[in-house]
Amino acid sequence: MGETGEGGLPVEAEGRDKRTAVRAWLRLLTCTTLIENEIRSRLREQFDFTLPRFDLLAQLDKAEDGLVLGEASKLLMVSAGNVTAVVEKLLASGYITRQPSPTDRRVQIIRLTHAGRAAFRTMAEAHNAWIEELFAGLSDGEIAALTDGLARLKRSAQAGVEPRRRTRA
Repeated sequence: MGETGEGGLPVEAEGRDKRTAVRAWLRLLTCTTLIENEIRSRLREQFDFTLPRFDLLAQLDKAEDGLVLGEASKLLMVSAGNVTAVVEKLLASGYITRQPSPTDRRVQIIRLTHAGRAAFRTMAEAHNAWIEELFAGLSDGEIAALTDGLARLKRSAQAGVEPRRRTRA
């Protein structure tokens, strides 16, 4: 039987509790879900808008020349079918346009309209205030440390994912 640490939990050779990473993951997931659900709720209540629509407008706000539907799907990490449903809603509201690519008529390019950009900027301002409110219990130093830690976690996760991607390709 392996060595046990505080509370009788297994300890790795370098001294780290084997469940520490799982606990951190669960805490991260809980925080993400809590914040995301609150943002979804506030977007719905204050703007009668969904988070997927907001996220697509955010990507389009950064893309001066618009986005091909496939690019939008990759950026949002959702299926092409999900993007199409969101696009249809945004088209109906007049927030975006969709036109065939001048070089390939099979490819559709979506762009923000002036109304879409104005609506997004209003929602983005509120969104930023909501995030500030939800992070109000943390100092600037704590937020900086959290951001740094999450950047290291992202690099670690990417390093763990890359070898698996290469073997599946």
